[in-house]
Amino acid sequence: MISYDNLWNVMREKGISQYSLIKDYHISPAQITRLKRNESVSTHTVEVFCRILDCEVGDIMQYIPDGE
Repeated sequence: MISYDNLWNVMREKGISQYSLIKDYHISPAQITRLKRNESVSTHTVEVFCRILDCEVGDIMQYIPDGE
């Protein structure tokens, strides 16, 4: 499973809210919901978040093996 739990910490550290993502960066609310639910998103979406947050992929997502 891919977890996006670290994304919310990075957003907090950078001072970027979900509201800002929608209004200032034109991120779809549906994409934010998918990330909250740890559902699959495209690599393009991950790239956009890395660009917005000026971070690396590993800063916002983590692989968690099944059973953990």
